[in-house]
Amino acid sequence: MTASLIVFLARLLTGVRARWSGELPGSRQSVFFANHTSNLDFVLLWASMPPALRAKTRPVAAADYWRNGGIRQRLADDVFRAVLIERHRVTKATNPLAPMLGALADGDSLIIFPEGTRNPGGEPGEFKPGLFHIARACPSVDFVPVFIENLNRVLPKGEILPVPVLCSVHFGAPLPRIADETKAAFLARAREALLALRPL
Repeated sequence: MTASLIVFLARLLTGVRARWSGELPGSRQSVFFANHTSNLDFVLLWASMPPALRAKTRPVAAADYWRNGGIRQRLADDVFRAVLIERHRVTKATNPLAPMLGALADGDSLIIFPEGTRNPGGEPGEFKPGLFHIARACPSVDFVPVFIENLNRVLPKGEILPVPVLCSVHFGAPLPRIADETKAAFLARAREALLALRPL
């Protein structure tokens, strides 16, 4: 399955509309951080990007879900170029930050979900500290909030077959840098920037 086919199917299924606050994001290397409601989140966000931006952006995803030796793994490796991370048996050797920082060092942009797990309804949960550690390690990278609307209704948790529903992907402006910001303050500010993108 090719990237263009996946983009076509994602757009056909969801009628996704990408909305940007200000200029098109991603002219600089970026970490796009989004709410997490469905297994299709990164597929939809990735598919909603212009081709040039999509070509240099890699989603971060759970290795236990995507590394199964089947079609999911082939898609993760060959189409999405996903950065697969360990989320259950984390050790020093399997630190999930290492592959993300490696991808950024190679010049790629990333799609991440700082809640760490899906939240099918309501407001996004508290952000895990990884987003702060990446921002501290990569001060020249833009951090762009993205709010995905309605995707939890396309593929609810526990369901296999998607249901066509119109979705939107709202890209915000990059977070401004604040010198010596604490972890708690940065994570709260990042979450508020994401919540501010919700449609009224």
